[in-house]
Amino acid sequence: MSKPNLVASLTLAFGLWADLAAAVPQSRAQGVHVAVSPQAIRVVDGDTARIHWSATDAETVRILGIDTAELLGRKGRIPLPVRPHIQPRGAEARGFARGAFAVATRIELLRSANLDRYGRTLGYFFLDGRNYSVLVIEAGLSRETISHYGDNDLPREAAEVKAAKHR
Repeated sequence: MSKPNLVASLTLAFGLWADLAAAVPQSRAQGVHVAVSPQAIRVVDGDTARIHWSATDAETVRILGIDTAELLGRKGRIPLPVRPHIQPRGAEARGFARGAFAVATRIELLRSANLDRYGRTLGYFFLDGRNYSVLVIEAGLSRETISHYGDNDLPREAAEVKAAKHR
């Protein structure tokens, strides 16, 4: 097979895999607000958190509607193995998330009906009734992703995020 045909075949195969993987249904309660103990949450970065429901049950949540700067990146053109370093904007977004979650007395998760292609829950967090995705956009630490990825069948929450982008 020629190189252009191989590349085209691999691109098509990956695209089909990504589409199929994106359609994996969520097995946990979706479309409803679920209370989460503040002690059960570990903020990974500005747009990802991990919930430890029990010692053997953990759930990684990719927060919908936003994309914050990456926390770790490669420094310059260092050959493998890569030594990661902290990205300043990523650290700022994680710090904002940690602070917002730490002061919240009531945390709720609203899950989408599907997992992402990495098997993570897609959902919105509500901190004392406020949509976290809106808070981080209003703080200037995230970009809105609804325009690119759609509303994930949560149109009201998506509209809140898009409105925050224009404020």
